Amino acid sequence: MQLVMVRLNIQHPEAWSCLSFLCHHRSTEQKSAIMGMKTVLLVTVGVLAAYYVYTPFPDNIEEPWKLMAMTAQVKVIGSWAFSAEFLGIAHFVDVANFLTSLQLVPPTSDENVTVTDTTFNNIPVRVYVPKRKTKTLRRGLFYIHGGGWCLGNAALHYYDIMSRRTADDLDTVVISTNYRLAPKYHFPIQFEDVYDALKWFLRQDVLDQYGVDPQRVGVSGDSAGGNLAAAVAQQLIKDPEIKLKVKIQALIYPALQTLDMNTPSYKENTDRPILPKSLMVRFWSEYFTTDRSLETAMFHNQHVPADASHLLRFVNWSSLLPEKFKRGHIYKRPIHGSSDLAKRFPGILDVRAAPLLADDAQLRGLPRTYVMTCQYDVLRDDGIMYVTRLQDAGVEVTHNHVDDGLHGALSLDGLKITNRLQKQYFSWLRENL
Repeated sequence: MQLVMVRLNIQHPEAWSCLSFLCHHRSTEQKSAIMGMKTVLLVTVGVLAAYYVYTPFPDNIEEPWKLMAMTAQVKVIGSWAFSAEFLGIAHFVDVANFLTSLQLVPPTSDENVTVTDTTFNNIPVRVYVPKRKTKTLRRGLFYIHGGGWCLGNAALHYYDIMSRRTADDLDTVVISTNYRLAPKYHFPIQFEDVYDALKWFLRQDVLDQYGVDPQRVGVSGDSAGGNLAAAVAQQLIKDPEIKLKVKIQALIYPALQTLDMNTPSYKENTDRPILPKSLMVRFWSEYFTTDRSLETAMFHNQHVPADASHLLRFVNWSSLLPEKFKRGHIYKRPIHGSSDLAKRFPGILDVRAAPLLADDAQLRGLPRTYVMTCQYDVLRDDGIMYVTRLQDAGVEVTHNHVDDGLHGALSLDGLKITNRLQKQYFSWLRENL
């Protein structure tokens, strides 16, 4: 090629000049095209980075940039999961569970706590026993993880960290339970798994095995785990076969009702990161069925049949929320939906799925209760309504409302708010369990 160009230059200088021009022009076009592609790529990366990383938070949220980094991980998992479902590759829960499974940790003991995996009545649990010597029996805490009845595991690193801290700080035996998950399993399987494991723990021989005082056993859980904790606590008090009862229940931003998806907290936090309304409604729907018609009806608040309207008094936020939480909102009863939905999915009206539907007589026998709610959480009002109803029923309740908190704040390890909330939670357990 170089020889041809030399010959052209000697014999036909005008041809060489023309060829040189064309080559230079093509080179300029190529450079321009490459620059254009780089610009498009940079803009695309910037837009994606802005979407996944930047999340606006209220002014009183502490360490917003750290929180943005954490919510970016949640967004990535959600995007992959819903994209896979949209393309027909897999159910979004299966993809999300696969991605979160990368955060599972083995049952590794340390200098303070012995950690083992075992089963209670065939239900997998992870047990944390303090190593320090003691002359007295220890407290026992039965903990139920969250994840919308679809996700989560006692072995996830942030649950593992919190259980270790609970065991060590409070000198407490912690039983962190698993349960079968939706969409493979639907209500009441999750409730039954947790209840069966708790009943096993409350056996005297099991308590003796772990050195737990039968008078100092509590049940706790966050989010969907808070729902299950409240449900099993209600079931225990009316179960004549269980002689030992729990001393306390601690409910961390629990999901407690299925009837009204338009409470003030659902409206105010519809698109709030970590748990937007659309995701919470999807979780509720998946708890009962894979039929997406229930999800659509619940999202539009059109799923309560007319013959179940008497239950709405138990979740009427206009009478159950303090004024500061309902300010600026007007109560509207949910639109009556098809009775067919309730017949096909009776769980939506079952007190074991929605503990707020318990009547006052059922609530009166409940143990001393701790409820944590967060201002920027769709589930905020569920917890606050339960606080009101428990107090009206004569139950001793401590309500810890977190003005600068959002869903998941207790287990977002590495944040100042997480350390603060865990100290408050541990302090209450230390005094009451």
